[in-house]
Amino acid sequence: MAERLKEYIRAKNLDPTRRIFPFGYSRARDIVIEASRLVNIRLKSHDLRRHAATFASKSGTPIEIVSKVILRHANLATTQRYLGKITDVEAVRWIENLYS
Repeated sequence: MAERLKEYIRAKNLDPTRRIFPFGYSRARDIVIEASRLVNIRLKSHDLRRHAATFASKSGTPIEIVSKVILRHANLATTQRYLGKITDVEAVRWIENLYS
């Protein structure tokens, strides 16, 4: 995905320090909700955030990177509590929902 975004930025000659897509969190949330309706699953943007953090953590990404870069938490303890609430069963269920 990162490589495709880089290609998109190059192809469109976009400034890499600016937003790639011209909308904020509210519009992104609406897009996720609408897309989930189209494929008949219940999904919210926060679920995607949690999934990304869980996937990164389970894949061996250091917790500090998950906390500061992916989740942008100010405190590592917040991330530890956040990831602690996600069971393996729940993570697998979300992965199956997203990729099946």
